Amino acid sequence: MLALTTWLAAFATALLLGGMVMFAGVAAPTVFRTLDEAAAGRLIRALFPPYYALCGALAGAAALAAAPTQPWLALVMALVAAGFVLARHGLMPRINALRDAHLDGDAAAGARFRRLHRVSVVLNAGQAVAAAAVLGIFLA
Repeated sequence: MLALTTWLAAFATALLLGGMVMFAGVAAPTVFRTLDEAAAGRLIRALFPPYYALCGALAGAAALAAAPTQPWLALVMALVAAGFVLARHGLMPRINALRDAHLDGDAAAGARFRRLHRVSVVLNAGQAVAAAAVLGIFLA
């Protein structure tokens, strides 16, 4: 039974990492390359809530599955999951509001948007690195 939970944790982590790489490396760049800026922005804004929810659920599932056999890895994945909750419910609404204000002509909002957007990108990259490290440990 313990081997099954470890396998489930590794599988959830692999799905998470694959989804993150697909979104950041393929989907988002393709959207911005294919659509005009306004349409691309609307589409990406619509994709982020389910992206954060799915990634948070996968990280949470990995944490729960790893807990019986790999408590430290479970903790890392729980922190990754918490990062997705923070991004979805804390950063994303603020980033969207600042982007809207910037588009309405508020230059100061543009600077704050860029700063918070950078925070969200760094957070997402950190989560991907953490998931990759955890997956590497599972597969070792």
